[in-house]
Amino acid sequence: MSSPFHKELHALITQPSPAALGPAARPGTLAQADLNRALDELFRRHGSPAKAELIRALLLLWHDHHDASHTISQSIENPDGSLVHGILHRREPDYWNAKYWFRHVGQHPCFAELAKLAAPLLAADAKLSAQLLTGGAWDASAFVDAVEVAASKPATDAPHPLLRALQQAETEAALDYFLT
Repeated sequence: MSSPFHKELHALITQPSPAALGPAARPGTLAQADLNRALDELFRRHGSPAKAELIRALLLLWHDHHDASHTISQSIENPDGSLVHGILHRREPDYWNAKYWFRHVGQHPCFAELAKLAAPLLAADAKLSAQLLTGGAWDASAFVDAVEVAASKPATDAPHPLLRALQQAETEAALDYFLT
């Protein structure tokens, strides 16, 4: 993305560390009011995109404001809203509910870009790559399963950093799609 608007929005998901797989807050995120002010200002200066509320829900979730993100995403009754809703419930963690929402998503258009972003990240883990990139396509339900398995292990175990990086790629792919 080359426009100043895209760069400024992407800057809002550049944190010292990717979001936790679960609901834990992390240092370096923006307070909800600060993030909302920043988004309102960006939308005012650059024009509010058609999917502004989806962008808001996605970024609120990225900054660990689950309740505010949930309020928005559950009110958007289409595959885009279901995508954010599914990501939210995976992080909650409510894995069954996350899969429910991902079934409503189907094969989301952002999954093609996510598969491209995920492939190099998964290059060193053939087993996880085969699980998540079925036939080269992103499998959101399999990602829920992988996160659920990892959640039963310490956050310092090997799969956590990779899954967190994939979660960031997921957010980037969704954000780019919402900006089209």
